Amino acid sequence: MNDKQLTTEKRNSETMNLDELTVAEILNIMNRQDEHVIQAVAQVLPTLEKVIEKIVNNLLNGGRIFYVGAGSSGRLAMMDASECPPTFMTDPHLVQTIMAGGNSAFFQAVENAEDDAEAGNRDLAKKVITKWDTVIGITASGTTPYTIGAVKYAKLNDAFTVSLTSNKNSEISNYTDEAIEVEVGPEILTGSTRLKAATSHKMILNMISTITMVKLGKVYENLMVDVNASNKKLVERAKRIVMMSTNCSFEQAEQVLNTTNFAVKPAIVMLKTNADFEIVQAVLTEVEGNTKKAISKLNA
Repeated sequence: MNDKQLTTEKRNSETMNLDELTVAEILNIMNRQDEHVIQAVAQVLPTLEKVIEKIVNNLLNGGRIFYVGAGSSGRLAMMDASECPPTFMTDPHLVQTIMAGGNSAFFQAVENAEDDAEAGNRDLAKKVITKWDTVIGITASGTTPYTIGAVKYAKLNDAFTVSLTSNKNSEISNYTDEAIEVEVGPEILTGSTRLKAATSHKMILNMISTITMVKLGKVYENLMVDVNASNKKLVERAKRIVMMSTNCSFEQAEQVLNTTNFAVKPAIVMLKTNADFEIVQAVLTEVEGNTKKAISKLNA
């Protein structure tokens, strides 16, 4: 597929006179165009379901998630991966980003880095990929050599491979087990995939990481019970989570959290079951960290 055939490189008929429009007119067009994103993401939900179920199974078997991308794609991936440790108390190695040009490219564009397929191969090879790992290649065009090189390497090492693109029948999808091709239409600024394409990819990465962590037992009801209370804001959030989930007082929440070293999950189970911290910890380990299962087991 050449660039002329890529939806992401086509001109948007609604914005042919973009440079003549008022600020208000452009705002309204952008807002209307962004409505296409939600509709496009809805079309790929069945594929996303299969992908997430496979990822969860892989993680339960000791696997990791690797996002691979260049430019905006890599930056979106890095933002999502970096939020997992504070939100879900995951090991930083569980969800990682491999970015063309290295981590410094997050702050300053290294435009030619994306053209090096061998670099994608080499950078991923450093991670010692196994069959339980998941490698998600993110590229709006679907043609980025760096990302394709990484995905090819992952495939050779029996990892579960996924492409996330904004063009149907994209090149990278020829090398992956699953293809998430979310076609949002031409951008208002031709070829600027940091707009609708990036918005759709951010939505999908949100879904992948959040739903995966829910299924790994990192959530109780709709509360982030594995939050890492590493700063003042998160300490206060930990207290609120314990209060909301158990209907206890502020003082009770603070007292039990001091006992658990501000680990929210055991604090909730302790208040729900009146069990000691050591017993709660043992049961949580037995039920693989699932809060509801631990409460049910201790109250049986």
